[in-house]
Amino acid sequence: MLAVGLAALGILVATALTLSAFQENMMFYVEISDVKAGKVPNNRNFRVGGLVKTGSVHREEGEIELSFVLTDTANELTVVYDGVLPDLFREGQGIIAHGRMGSDGNFMADTVLAKHDENYMPPEVAGSLAKQQAANSAATTEETDPATEETTE
Repeated sequence: MLAVGLAALGILVATALTLSAFQENMMFYVEISDVKAGKVPNNRNFRVGGLVKTGSVHREEGEIELSFVLTDTANELTVVYDGVLPDLFREGQGIIAHGRMGSDGNFMADTVLAKHDENYMPPEVAGSLAKQQAANSAATTEETDPATEETTE
């Protein structure tokens, strides 16, 4: 009986440690609009993705740290990265950055991942961009739809 109890206790401890490790290493994807609204995991790293805004990449002479703006076509987020960028990193291209929010409101990236060819867009980024474009087109349609305009006689 003692051996069965110890074996069951060992299995429970191993399960608890495994679940704890999964929880600590889980990386959430957060859309830029949610980041701007403050809906980010507290004290945790997360992923954010979008298009690198053209003309937004800035690096001081002789420094490795750089900043750039990520956009989902509706919202923008400044990303600060201290490291070597992937060879495929370009303005106007989809990327995913891993990191956390800094106290200054910028996203402090630990890792930057760029797409591997011109036909690939990370699924999270593609979904976020499609969602923002649908919202933009719906707003534009409502503004120009003559059926929604009232007439006074």
